[in-house]
Amino acid sequence: MTVDSIAGASDPAPNPHATAEQVEAAYQDTKLAQVLYHDWEAETYDDKWSISYDERCIEYARGRFDKAVPEADLPYGRALELGCGTGFFLLNLMQSGIADKGSVTDLSPGMVKVALRNAENLGLDVDGRVADAETIPYEDDTFDLVVGHAVLHHIPDVEKSLREVLRVLKPGGRFVFAGEPSTVGDFYARWLSRATWAAATNVTRLPGLGQWRRTQEELDESSRAAALEAVVDIHTFDPAHLEDLARSAGGEHVQAVTEEFAAAMLGWPVRTFEAAVPAGKLGWGWARFAFGGYKRLTWLDENLLQRFVPRAFFYNVLITGAKPQG
Repeated sequence: MTVDSIAGASDPAPNPHATAEQVEAAYQDTKLAQVLYHDWEAETYDDKWSISYDERCIEYARGRFDKAVPEADLPYGRALELGCGTGFFLLNLMQSGIADKGSVTDLSPGMVKVALRNAENLGLDVDGRVADAETIPYEDDTFDLVVGHAVLHHIPDVEKSLREVLRVLKPGGRFVFAGEPSTVGDFYARWLSRATWAAATNVTRLPGLGQWRRTQEELDESSRAAALEAVVDIHTFDPAHLEDLARSAGGEHVQAVTEEFAAAMLGWPVRTFEAAVPAGKLGWGWARFAFGGYKRLTWLDENLLQRFVPRAFFYNVLITGAKPQG
């Protein structure tokens, strides 16, 4: 089965090279911005965010799911990933035994193409559609599980999208969304990222450090992407408010949990620095430092800081709930 045969026949083609006119229009049209930004990112997104489909990311994805739903009755039959990106969350969850069959949707044709290619390479039973999260193109009562990672903050009408999620879930079916930015966490993450970017791009101007600097063309492209990122990142969430939205949409057994406080303080500068220097320059030692540091600080968050720090101060929000049986 090929990628083309499992994508929707009428789905639009990816557009990774937007014109200046399209980019200008995107500043006034958030959904166009979503398509242009994510089509541009699709082929390099996994590398940018160190996404893989091996034990490291399988463990991470499954850890997020288990944190939201500690005692799930597995496996689910058919699962949908909303705003799938390259398929990171669902494909790694399927590899961990969460679901037997999957479907992926995204507003970006480029992302759907890459997600389906990744699924095909992994030998997973997955189909996909280019779709708006506010109008999911599947029948009522289709899925046992709907998941998403870092998607709700891109959707203009989150409550409308959650109503759609509940519509396509079977009675008793569950939704799990992870990786959503908290309001407080987004504030300090953006501040750390801006400071790191300024430091890295200025220090590498010094004599003898030019080999650590990306070309000006690459830096300018990253700056333009960052400007468009401000258009596509629409929301941040207070955990209690997100719970209210999910209940208002019709969900039951709704609960939000949060994670990454100390880990986020390291993670955002690390990712920003990686984007500021030439690809492949940092090497295995850096990767070991970054991943090892993240793991140690995650342990600190989970075993100590979560006892004392209010949940709204952690960076990532996870939300889960179920469709009423009736």
